[in-house]
Amino acid sequence: MDRIYQIILYYLLGINVLTLILFGVDKLKAKKHWWRIPESTLLILAVVGGSIGAVAGMYVFRHKTMREKFYIGIPFIILIQLGIIIYMLTK
Repeated sequence: MDRIYQIILYYLLGINVLTLILFGVDKLKAKKHWWRIPESTLLILAVVGGSIGAVAGMYVFRHKTMREKFYIGIPFIILIQLGIIIYMLTK
């Protein structure tokens, strides 16, 4: 069972780092008027475990902080993920 927790921890670390980096890349692309990373991609990364990286990316890079689907959606995703974690730990 410890091995599964270790795999999950590495996965979450990786997906959050990736999400943070992609928020930074998208901010750079926005400044340069280059092709952007779709918002749906950034939101999907948050849903599949990168929500902490998304929040960090929003505030570190000051990116997407005025978009309702991000400043409301990402905290909502975190709450759902916390609810799932609590449910799984108490079951």
